[in-house]
Amino acid sequence: MHRSMHRSVRSRLDGGIPVVVQQRRKNSSCHSIGRRLGAMGASCMQYQYSLSIKDQRRGIFSRKNSNGNVSTCAGDESIDLATSGIDFMHGHLQWNSRTRYCGELGESDVDAEVTVCGWVDRHRNLGGLLFLDIRDHTGVVQVVVDDDASDHVTHVGDRLRNEWVVSISGGVRRRKDPNATMKTGQIEMTAKDIQVLNVVTKSLPFTMSESDESVVIGEELRLRNRVLDLRRPIVAEKLRLRHEITKSVRRFLEDEHNFVEVETPILTKSTPEGARDYLVPSRIHHGEWYALPQSPQLFKQMLMIAGYDRYYQIAKCFRDEDLRADRQPEFTQIDMEMAFMSQEDIIALVEDMMKKMFKDVAGVTLPDGKFNRMTYDEAMDKYGSDKPDLRYGMSFTDITEIVRDSTFKVFSGSNMVKGIKVSSGDRISNSRLKNKGDVFQKAQEAGAPGLIPLRVTEDGDLQGAKAVMEGLTDLHRKTILDMMNAQQGDLIILVAGDPAVVNRSLDRVRGYLAEALEEIPENEHNLCWITDWPLLEWNEDEERYETLHHPFTAPHPDDLESGLPLDKCRAVAYDLVYNGVEIGGGSLRIYRTDVQTMLFDAIGIQEEEAQEKFGHLIESLNVGAPPHGGIAFGLDRLAMLLSGSQSIRDVIAFPKTTQAQCLLTKAPSDVDEKQMEDLGLQTRKSN
Repeated sequence: MHRSMHRSVRSRLDGGIPVVVQQRRKNSSCHSIGRRLGAMGASCMQYQYSLSIKDQRRGIFSRKNSNGNVSTCAGDESIDLATSGIDFMHGHLQWNSRTRYCGELGESDVDAEVTVCGWVDRHRNLGGLLFLDIRDHTGVVQVVVDDDASDHVTHVGDRLRNEWVVSISGGVRRRKDPNATMKTGQIEMTAKDIQVLNVVTKSLPFTMSESDESVVIGEELRLRNRVLDLRRPIVAEKLRLRHEITKSVRRFLEDEHNFVEVETPILTKSTPEGARDYLVPSRIHHGEWYALPQSPQLFKQMLMIAGYDRYYQIAKCFRDEDLRADRQPEFTQIDMEMAFMSQEDIIALVEDMMKKMFKDVAGVTLPDGKFNRMTYDEAMDKYGSDKPDLRYGMSFTDITEIVRDSTFKVFSGSNMVKGIKVSSGDRISNSRLKNKGDVFQKAQEAGAPGLIPLRVTEDGDLQGAKAVMEGLTDLHRKTILDMMNAQQGDLIILVAGDPAVVNRSLDRVRGYLAEALEEIPENEHNLCWITDWPLLEWNEDEERYETLHHPFTAPHPDDLESGLPLDKCRAVAYDLVYNGVEIGGGSLRIYRTDVQTMLFDAIGIQEEEAQEKFGHLIESLNVGAPPHGGIAFGLDRLAMLLSGSQSIRDVIAFPKTTQAQCLLTKAPSDVDEKQMEDLGLQTRKSN
């Protein structure tokens, strides 16, 4: 046979089942069957397919077109082209209209005629009775192909496969056996017409059905196939929750408090804001660069100076920093700025917004009244963290001065000695507190050289290592027991060393034990403000002061009036913590040039550099800047917490990996040399 008259091609259809087509043609206008099905078009509609029982068993069928040419197809396990769905599809594109959504059908629709569109979620043939689960973004509905259905409906329905796109029309009836686990479990549809709108032409990496959501799918596989992953109901639900957050915030700010949404630039000027900037080269101005904004900080302050009074924005921000489960190179903030409002005014407004959002999004009614509040110093003293989780106990007790005169050198020679009390301490064995024990290792990971455990005996005294007990007098032991309110059977865990190490390691141990001992209550929502932050902190590496928040945060006026130097001043700053996670932070801003210059001097930014980096803001402060302040919330982090996700990647439609890569689009990637030339850039190849 002439090569042009005979070809053998392979294609993978529905779950990777191979199909081989032997095609004989003469002056045929039909495209090669081996091409992808979506490209075949109307020309394939001219064929009529016939399949004998014998050929079904062999997996072969023949076809005859209008010109009389015959083709045969051989495939694994009696798969024919009809199974691929081509002969069920129209030869042109269709935009079918639906009358109802799958997940919204209910008993009120019984006896109604409806049309639904969506994907085949499951396909079950029980011999004479065919059940289809059809899924759209609202849920799943069961469709039944009865034994008295038309030949067309039976023929098409039997050949449907998972994730094919269909339009189904039919009646709604009550189920004989309702399914209480399904939203639409009281009813079902009877199919009177089925139209195949599209088919699957490649192997699927995992199932999208909500019935298979218990199956664990690796994150790398999910991100490589993110489009399919987003189709999964469990993932779609999280993105819809994210949408509900922004929807609630918009309605609260705009409808109830007259905020104006203003978009600020994405291509802007590089300014020192803590993290590295993402830089964009200018094609027009060779050698000069834009920076992607780490936040809209300066622009929103200038909007206040411009008189916009109340601004907000769902703002995209960018930071080139090391990533982790709750960080991404590009992230989204709920950004707010307000003029003529005090710290208390802003906090009250935010509390009302959070109460509405929790109710709208999660159905959670937060307690009436104000949120918990503590100063930065209180948080560090009691919990060793500026974002304490207040859902459980085990707060710290500082016994530094109590044991200052102890003969146990670890106590007397340390700058700080703190401890936590664990009730019913026999739940933790001694081996877990010693070297190589899991609790010991948690402290060691945070920098502590070790733990000093003490147990309260039956007679109400302390028991511990010999060297420790010999260094504690009766008064030491009694005072420790009283300060920590320790009772018989309790365990006291002490850490000694520098304050930063003590706080960090005890915080790590506290959180680890709370989870291990199952002391974190479920479904508790604890929000707490952390206020009165230090204005400045010392950077050991650079040997200079830097701001804890940003250099536009106002010093506390009480501290300025008392004559304290800036390195001793508090900031008028406030962070909101939710269940041990910082979800937002803000401050009142400096609105006078003299104070702003004073702060720049304190952190080593001289006048020339200040003009170069922040001249546009400084000039704006000189034209009548009102007192103002603001706050920003991490939308990704909020969505992660409210959806119960473990990573913000789960609530971002197209996230990056921890290596800052997009596995779907393969970004970052090389660019054309011509583009580099246009930008006046050359790539440097490493040896």
